[in-house]
Amino acid sequence: MKVGFVSLGCSKNLVDTEKTIGVFKANQYEIVNNPGEAEAIVINTCGFIESAKEEAINTILEMAEYKKKKCKYLIVMGCLVERYKEELEKAIPEVDLFIKYSEYNSLWKQIEKLLKSKVEKQSNSNEQSNSKKYDDFDQIDERVISTGENYAYLKIADGCSNRCTYCAIPYIRGPQKSRKMEDILKEAKKLANLGYKELILIAQDTTKYGTDIYGKPMFAELLKEISKIENLHWIRFLYAYPETIDNELINVVKKNDKICKYFDIPIQHISDTVLKRMNRQNDGASIRNLIKKLRKEISGVVIRTTVMVGFPEETKEDFEELYKFLSEARFDKLGCFAYSKEDGTPAARIKDQIHPMTKKSRYNKIMAMQQEISKENLQNQIGKNVEILIEDKSFDGKTYIGRTYMDVPEIDGVAYLNCDESLQIGEFVNAKIIDVSDYDLICKKI
Repeated sequence: MKVGFVSLGCSKNLVDTEKTIGVFKANQYEIVNNPGEAEAIVINTCGFIESAKEEAINTILEMAEYKKKKCKYLIVMGCLVERYKEELEKAIPEVDLFIKYSEYNSLWKQIEKLLKSKVEKQSNSNEQSNSKKYDDFDQIDERVISTGENYAYLKIADGCSNRCTYCAIPYIRGPQKSRKMEDILKEAKKLANLGYKELILIAQDTTKYGTDIYGKPMFAELLKEISKIENLHWIRFLYAYPETIDNELINVVKKNDKICKYFDIPIQHISDTVLKRMNRQNDGASIRNLIKKLRKEISGVVIRTTVMVGFPEETKEDFEELYKFLSEARFDKLGCFAYSKEDGTPAARIKDQIHPMTKKSRYNKIMAMQQEISKENLQNQIGKNVEILIEDKSFDGKTYIGRTYMDVPEIDGVAYLNCDESLQIGEFVNAKIIDVSDYDLICKKI
């Protein structure tokens, strides 16, 4: 049977999709990229904010159209199903199976039951491979990397224990659940042996890794152990909460050549009153001090952040404080999103919700400013030498496309490299930055 997949949402969701693909492949199913060829389609959904829910619903309806053609089975899994399984079952009867996130330990059992009539027609050897239970989703080691040959995501924990008042993640994925360090290192070695040059460590709250199973943060120690693995060239991590970026972590990043000097720190806001209503574990002063410290301690450090506008009761003064701070902090990378009222969260019960047009206006104002800041920051890089990981090339083969340590794939910019030589995808090349655009670098090989 030919099976197609659609993965929506964050990189943590993508890892779950890759593991599910791996299980199908291990059981002799053929994986196809074109949904028009698929006899079964699996959609892994996101339910984080309203726009993500809309995208998921639209994708399900779009894939349901293929049931009028070749597709016989439509399977929907993930965060949206965790929150709204009963409603979805009633609203979209074209879906044959909905699997909640909390049901992942029985995911393959449910899928096998649905496809039983097809499975029984397979060979005896195939039936033997189907005997594997997969009753612990976290321990599944079959995984098909979908991000190309250069980098792979490495999930070190799931869930979140922070209880920010706007966020539904703890209700969807539960409290933080860290993986054992030995399991993470085993997977990291496997990925390195398969040829992946860059590992990107992810969790909902990466820097609190280990607190739930070791009684204290163990992220700095984990980074040190992963950096000992041969063949890895870059190690980077995302979602580092400001309150757990301590001196030990800063020193590990500072002193280890394999670890990219890149901090992704979701601060959300700078106003103390807004941060308190969000139930964030830090205040504006600690955020300001952290940014100064990172730039003082780590040469060439790149800092990315995420902020939220339009949180309930956010005043004009709160927003202006945020805007002024961002104009002064001049983050290298910045993402902004408007507050989304999520069912079941404390923030959704606050009476003073901000008008959508106000949220949109505040969002536009910040992003317009950041576009200018980004270009000015990049202009300061002109003339500097950088190392580029080659990931693609133009049709004529004269312009290569890659990334420096300053850019996370699919999120940040790219580096365009003008070169008459023939370069290999996955090769690291030394280059000089000769020009920039709003978000990208133009380089030449040296």
